[in-house]
Amino acid sequence: MAERPEDLNLPNAVITRIIKEALPDGVNISKEARSAISRAASVFVLYATSCANNFAVKGKRKTLNAGDVLSAMEEMEFQRFVAPLKESLEVYRREQKGKKEARKDKDKKADSEEQDKSREEENDDDDERMEEEEQNDEEEVDN
Repeated sequence: MAERPEDLNLPNAVITRIIKEALPDGVNISKEARSAISRAASVFVLYATSCANNFAVKGKRKTLNAGDVLSAMEEMEFQRFVAPLKESLEVYRREQKGKKEARKDKDKKADSEEQDKSREEENDDDDERMEEEEQNDEEEVDN
């Protein structure tokens, strides 16, 4: 666990960016307000994690999964976040699936290129052997 309570806070740069995206242009926020939002966000994340962990423990698992987090949101009475979270999760899964397929395609392409190179090398070796045999045949004919 963390040594100090401050270690559990979310990074200030992240909090600042989220705040700036949420507020209209030209609106400033004080340092104290940013600090309070940071602490509140950290407490929220810790509480959500604790609730999600309870669902994992009930399921006799040590790893939290998306279902645990969604169930925790409902238990914490944040039902209005469940639908957007599900949508974000689907987008994330689609992106990961696309990346995985792209990686597979890249690996297949690399494998086929390696096979092509191997075939070319084998063909080159065959050509060299044939030339050597032809030279040997010519030498035998001359002798």
